Amino acid sequence: MYTGRLIFSQLMDVIPKYKFRKIVDRHNGNYRVRRFTCWDQLLCLCFGQLTFRESLRDLTSTLNALDSRRYHMGIKYKVPLSTFADANHSRPWQIYQDLAMVLIDQARKVVSDQSEMERATESIYALDSTTIDLCLSLFPWAEFRSRKAAIKLHTLMDLEGSIPTFIHISDGRTHDVNVLDMIPIMAGSIYIMDRGYLDFQRLYDLHQFGGRFVIRSRKNLQFYRKSSKPVDRSQGLQCDQLIRLTGPKPKEKYPEPLRRIRLIDAENDQNIILLTNMKTCSAQTICEYYKSRWQIELFFKWIKQHLRIKAFYGQSPNAVKTQIWTAICTYLIILITQRTNQFNVKMHTMMQVLSVAILDRMTLKQLFSDDSLTEYDPQLRNQLGLFDF
Repeated sequence: MYTGRLIFSQLMDVIPKYKFRKIVDRHNGNYRVRRFTCWDQLLCLCFGQLTFRESLRDLTSTLNALDSRRYHMGIKYKVPLSTFADANHSRPWQIYQDLAMVLIDQARKVVSDQSEMERATESIYALDSTTIDLCLSLFPWAEFRSRKAAIKLHTLMDLEGSIPTFIHISDGRTHDVNVLDMIPIMAGSIYIMDRGYLDFQRLYDLHQFGGRFVIRSRKNLQFYRKSSKPVDRSQGLQCDQLIRLTGPKPKEKYPEPLRRIRLIDAENDQNIILLTNMKTCSAQTICEYYKSRWQIELFFKWIKQHLRIKAFYGQSPNAVKTQIWTAICTYLIILITQRTNQFNVKMHTMMQVLSVAILDRMTLKQLFSDDSLTEYDPQLRNQLGLFDF
């Protein structure tokens, strides 16, 4: 029988403690702190994410009831509710942002080292945002509409390993296009965006920096066609054109030719028009690039379903940002654990299993070695259908 460390402690080994201490020292996070350090705060918040704790009182009550197991988790003392709330309110959220950046670098290294396919010469990124609704009476600083509050999570995702490389948290009124001024542009990389980011001045700046883009266009775009290429209409393609913008402001902001591709999405009954500055790729490849943007939508759906970013442990901007960044850290910890150990288990299954086995004493390989976690037969149903008799 395995009598070693808890599952939770093994997961937290992913975090490089030396680097975390350097981050805390840089932000002076443990200034005048006696017991409940930033490391303790991080452990508590990650435990809340992994066990689906809905409130701060729920989280502290659970931790304080664990006694010796809480000690073996790495938290030596009981966690007072007021101390935890003060830490979330006052300690810089940038500590956990910097930790997330460290884990992002670690995750990208793990994914690139284990990639069996021939690595592409360029990186492919998807840029999008998701809105998190809040109660206006509890979060007045996040006013979105007259009776509604919200924040936005702007994310740039590396599509090779579903790893967020850039995250910006803003109020709900911030337009998506403003984030184009913040993202790091790497020459040769491809940036895939929806039409909310259509700003020709910013796109031209991205082009000037050596970046390439694929973006969905609006239907009322003013242009004239310079040339056309034949397309395979059996694939849904309608045209592949080289164009110049003719609108007074657009042609001034983007003076160079653009490529325009139109396709019919028969499955969703949509007429999609794409603009890109890539001239050599085939039209089908451009469409595949845009189709891969769906991965970031799945990422937003996953974190909203499996992480605590819709019910918050505090009401201040610092507490909200701290919880979101620790949620991102939790996602990266599970991703790194899955890829490092090469578990053939989906991440949502890992979250469900960890939520009930987080305090067990067994190795991670023992926990995820059960074949029932990877095998699924849709023909085997334990529950009858609604109209089965």
